[in-house]
Amino acid sequence: MEKDQHLNDSISNVQKQESSKTYADDVSFMSDYIDVIQLTDASNQSKVALSAALQGRVMTSSAFGAKGRSYGWINRELFASRDTLDHINVFGGEERFWLGPEGGQYSIFFKKGTEFTLDDWYAPRLIDLESFDVKSVSSNKAVFTKEASLVNYSGFKFDMGIEREISILSKTELQKALGLASLADDIKTVAYQTKNTMTNLGNTDWEKETGLLSMWMLGMFNHSPHTTILIPFIQGNESELGQVVNDNYFGKVPTDRLVVKEGVIYFKGDGEYRSKIGLSPKRAKSIAGSYDSENGVLTILKYNKPEGVTDYVNSMWELQDKPFEGDVINAYNDGAPEPGADPLGPFYELETSSPALDLKVGERQTHVQLTCHIEGDAESLNPIIKALFGVTVEDVTNAFH
Repeated sequence: MEKDQHLNDSISNVQKQESSKTYADDVSFMSDYIDVIQLTDASNQSKVALSAALQGRVMTSSAFGAKGRSYGWINRELFASRDTLDHINVFGGEERFWLGPEGGQYSIFFKKGTEFTLDDWYAPRLIDLESFDVKSVSSNKAVFTKEASLVNYSGFKFDMGIEREISILSKTELQKALGLASLADDIKTVAYQTKNTMTNLGNTDWEKETGLLSMWMLGMFNHSPHTTILIPFIQGNESELGQVVNDNYFGKVPTDRLVVKEGVIYFKGDGEYRSKIGLSPKRAKSIAGSYDSENGVLTILKYNKPEGVTDYVNSMWELQDKPFEGDVINAYNDGAPEPGADPLGPFYELETSSPALDLKVGERQTHVQLTCHIEGDAESLNPIIKALFGVTVEDVTNAFH
């Protein structure tokens, strides 16, 4: 009996190792299909893999060098097929440059006159399959550019310039960026910042009456049964600030998967139930994150949220009464879209958006996002979670109990 148990444990450990790809594994795999640009810090432990072919996307990263855990979710099946799909190509990656709005009368995913259904929904090639130009590359920074045009549902044409600068941060730089007193020696980190700039290259100002765009950063991360997304929010009366969380994207999220407590929203990132939430600019702070208690991984997103700005594009799939009352932070948990169907991944997502871009001719605006992964034991991570989110490791792990 004891021997059988030992054998089962060994098999389980092998399966766990096989399912937990290293950074080197993922980079080696992707290199068969796309050119991979790698950034590293001076320690050679923090690593970030980028792809110009996929819009300067951050594909994955590691805090432990080549053999460390690969944080970004990679759709190996789609890469290996060497095929492309009509509606969207979900190659994965832990931070991709995207544009909104997705739905509504100013959508760039639906053509004029079509229905707001999946059959008529198409991701623009610009943010799905087109490559960005490489402007410059060094050991710790890469800059990508693109000039393009898009027409929205209402027929307005946007002529735009895009620049995406990605830089890797040292542990000391991360500590400063997060405003932390210290980062313990026994924890490992990888952090990168993206500066995403849009310029109106056309001859017409971008105005609400004809629709506006937003820059939208989406990160696909590897899920686990013990991953909890945590998003702090601004507390106050609903009459003044509106609802705390929008959970109507794919139907109401069950209460065993979404919990709102004093100042913090907890949302499961286990890849087992398709659901999405969002926070309005009146409720969102400038930070969101997740904690995988099994693997000791804290993921943090921080972005530049402009003070007092409330116009964000609305991506709901309908003709909208309020097209500029959208969300600034979103989180998505993948799962089967219907019983018996396969999930997209599974994975979970953390997302932030810029305000609606009402740019005059020649004007530009920048959306800055910092993404970091911090690995360590609960004792080391607890002070960081407490400082940034106002809760403890115990609060997070017991959120759904």
